[in-house]
Amino acid sequence: MQPSYAELHCISNFSFLRGASHPEELVERALALGYTGLAITDECSFAGAVRAHLALREARCELAAASEFRLIHGTEIRMADGPHLVLLAQTRTGYGNLSELITRARRAAPKGEYRLTAADLAAQAHLLVDTLALLVPSFAPAGASEGKPEQAPHGQRQSETALSKTERDARWLQQLLPGRNWIACELIRGPDDAAWLTTLQQAGLRAGVPLVAAGAAHMHVRRRKKLQDALTAVRLRTPLAQCGRKLAPNAEQYLRPLYRLGRIYPAELLAQTLAIAERCSFSLDELRYEYPDEIVPDGQTPASFLRSATWQGAAVRYPQGVPEKVRAQIEKELLLIAKLEVAPYFLSVRTIIDIARDRDILCQGRGSAANSAVCYCLGITPVDPVSNNLVFERFLSEGRKGWPDIDLDLPSGDRREAVIQEIYRR
Repeated sequence: MQPSYAELHCISNFSFLRGASHPEELVERALALGYTGLAITDECSFAGAVRAHLALREARCELAAASEFRLIHGTEIRMADGPHLVLLAQTRTGYGNLSELITRARRAAPKGEYRLTAADLAAQAHLLVDTLALLVPSFAPAGASEGKPEQAPHGQRQSETALSKTERDARWLQQLLPGRNWIACELIRGPDDAAWLTTLQQAGLRAGVPLVAAGAAHMHVRRRKKLQDALTAVRLRTPLAQCGRKLAPNAEQYLRPLYRLGRIYPAELLAQTLAIAERCSFSLDELRYEYPDEIVPDGQTPASFLRSATWQGAAVRYPQGVPEKVRAQIEKELLLIAKLEVAPYFLSVRTIIDIARDRDILCQGRGSAANSAVCYCLGITPVDPVSNNLVFERFLSEGRKGWPDIDLDLPSGDRREAVIQEIYRR
């Protein structure tokens, strides 16, 4: 039987002059190979995340298996004075934290570069909440593809050095993220993968950190190796023929078939990839526009404040008492507005109306907003939609996407500009 596997360390061509495949190609290939999941971990960037997300969304429309596939969003960080890490977002909070960490690292260096030290990461440990970390040992053969000569562990002295450094880095990471870190075992057909695996296993035992299989994938298929070599030469500003051992020694840094992975890695290391993928539930589908909250008084939500303002306005519109039919319509609208989470928008429009009227500037809502009893009670529109039998669903319905459309008419010239400038000020 073929093993199950999720690739947790994979860069796209958004890791400039390193990755040789588009995010879409990586997602499509991982699905075709039967992977359980894929982490796009571009270097100090989430630049490839959206394209990977959209590729998976499209695939889910055509492939039933894609519905269970887990796309993980993460980033690769090469510390200025510390280890090489892969950080994975578990939740929306983790994604936000990693986004802030990336921003800070980019702002600490010239354009196109980034800088993050071990001290920086320790001082910003709060940005590692809801994230998982993989330690990529510095003596791993993958170093060759980063423009460095191949440094696979060979000989007793080098093996001991690799063991000591990996153990030290793993202990440091364990203190920073206890129970949320692993040592990435990247076996890509180096001179002695068996010895390297033994070294990492020893380091993991000493540091109390588990190992996990990873591929350091730079391309979706092997045939991209020539392109990846060309990218390396351009990055190093060296003629391709002169790059020598600075190029990757083989074409193993691609999304490998499951049967090959089963022959290369111990079963427990492959199983760890699934356990990690299971802990990463964040999807870009969770992100949406978040309305500013300064228009709502402390202690209230937009929905509760809109409800209060609406009933206050209803008392003004119906001084003899609010008819039962109107009450039912207002309640129906308020419930839908709260469900669609668009209450802040109604409050903003009401604020603009108040700005204009405080300055004795004519301001009037029109269009389909006149079909809303809430808009009528807020003073946005002048027409009673209930007594005129207007259809609210023409203005807002549960099946409608996006924000409702409330048109406001203001006089042209300086008076309208005064309202616009006050909106900017606020």
